Amino acid sequence: MPHSPSVILLDIEGTTLPVAFVHKVLFPYARKALPTLIRERGNDPAVQTALKETQAAAPGVKPLDQLMAWMDQDAKVAPLKALQGIVWADGYASGALVAALFPDVPPALRAWKQAGLTLAVYSSGSAPAQRLIYGHTTDGDLTPLFSAFLDLDMGGKKEATSYRRILETMKWNAADVLFVSDVVAELDAAQASGLLTCQMVRPEDGTVAGQSHPVAHSIAEVASLFHLPAPESRAN
Repeated sequence: MPHSPSVILLDIEGTTLPVAFVHKVLFPYARKALPTLIRERGNDPAVQTALKETQAAAPGVKPLDQLMAWMDQDAKVAPLKALQGIVWADGYASGALVAALFPDVPPALRAWKQAGLTLAVYSSGSAPAQRLIYGHTTDGDLTPLFSAFLDLDMGGKKEATSYRRILETMKWNAADVLFVSDVVAELDAAQASGLLTCQMVRPEDGTVAGQSHPVAHSIAEVASLFHLPAPESRAN
């Protein structure tokens, strides 16, 4: 019988948010907005820093061309993430972007927070981008429910050392932390560092279930598997 955790560490894409939102809404929005951002706000220090880092990574290539290439590759690189975060912030602020989480997620987050559990996010998207998603949902601002937003500053999500760094940084006991993700390689890395793990297999995203971790098809199933407070049922 799985141990009941006191900390829930959540992936975003494919776990709490449909993959389609990222690939069909956020990425196209960034692709369209980046040229304007670079042209009109090229003197902004944050933009300048990201462009310099892009040039350093790909000498001889126009920064915009490299950024577009990275987006095509879904590359997890800091300058791209920084610039995407800026254009997404503008989009959320204007109301052009609103995050539609899986319907079962907000009730669960509220139930777990009310029960005294610690909630945190670990995603390849930057911490500011994570806050934008949870701060502008169809259920309102959910950021107060979370104690931490962790990103690639902790290391790659498929590396066991990243999860050990998270434990050290947050002063968590590995056996008390449940990491929920749709990616088996991430769960393998977390498990190697002593964390509890659960694979989220969302039918909407076509996720393939592995065999080395408990599998849930909804947040309610995660709650059942790990003896967590059950969220109130909610119609889709």
